[in-house]
Amino acid sequence: MSKTTRATAALQQAGISFTVHAYDYDPNAERIGLQAAEAMGADPGRVLKTLMVLVDNRPACVILPSDQEVNLKRLAAALGGKAAQMMKPADAERITGYHVGGISPFGQKKRVPTVLEQSALEHAEVFMNGGQRGLQVKLEPRAAVSMLDAKVAAVI
Repeated sequence: MSKTTRATAALQQAGISFTVHAYDYDPNAERIGLQAAEAMGADPGRVLKTLMVLVDNRPACVILPSDQEVNLKRLAAALGGKAAQMMKPADAERITGYHVGGISPFGQKKRVPTVLEQSALEHAEVFMNGGQRGLQVKLEPRAAVSMLDAKVAAVI
């Protein structure tokens, strides 16, 4: 497994401090984020999942703790929209350039509006997907907000 991905390269280029953490990815896991947390022995509230969504039929990204579910009404409101829905996996892969299970908010092919669940800021450091299945990056959540120009909102 390569430890250099578009996501890690984007973080390095932005001057963001991070560490890389590999784990055994289980393609049959029901919930990929929870499987990552378990495999790394990390608190699921600190392992954030990246979901691709459509808000008023426009692509967006939401990042939230792996043990939580996104409230689509709150997400739509956070981005000034009326309705939100999950993006089809094939569309998410096409827009981000990553495979499902390895979608990172960093280094996506197309920059889209991004929302970070506000509870992530309660932690000094969080894990986010590093752009490859079985690869996480650990960083300060505020650094991610800054790099992604993300909106912070209550979306769970």
